[in-house]
Amino acid sequence: MIIKATQKNTRQTARKVRLVANQIKKLPLMDAINQLAVIEKKSTLVLLKVVRQAIANAIHNHGFTLEDLTIKAITVIPAPQLKRFRAVSRGRAHTIVKRTCHITVELEAAESKNTVPASKKIVPAVKKVTKTKKTEVDTKVSTPTRKMPTEKVVRKIIATQKILTKASNTKQKKGQAK
Repeated sequence: MIIKATQKNTRQTARKVRLVANQIKKLPLMDAINQLAVIEKKSTLVLLKVVRQAIANAIHNHGFTLEDLTIKAITVIPAPQLKRFRAVSRGRAHTIVKRTCHITVELEAAESKNTVPASKKIVPAVKKVTKTKKTEVDTKVSTPTRKMPTEKVVRKIIATQKILTKASNTKQKKGQAK
């Protein structure tokens, strides 16, 4: 089964997004997310959002697990361009083209025993709420789930990598001076 997620009119050039998209194609899902966390490009955040959206679609709509999913294809196509003008000498104007793109991520899911058929939708059980005393508290035990890295986490990873590379560069320079 194929699960799709799209992001339209992203304010990034298709060429720059394709550079990152080609690196994570055909990777297992968790490896692709880890790879996106390491790459230091602006387009990784946009791609990470679309991949997470596709995962959410697969889990919520079809009942798949993360182990069942792999990235089948990532397509990045150009979208409408925004044209702006910059004033130059002699009363002329040069055009500035701000390019956008559409990103589509397709996940492929292997059929497994954990999947829920499309005809049987998961319907949450509805409790009848009766007025009770305020001292009673209903507690619900939730199972721990594997969280996907967020933008903040990705930014922290990138920042720590930059700090580590700066520290190693300064140590090398001090060692060369002696």
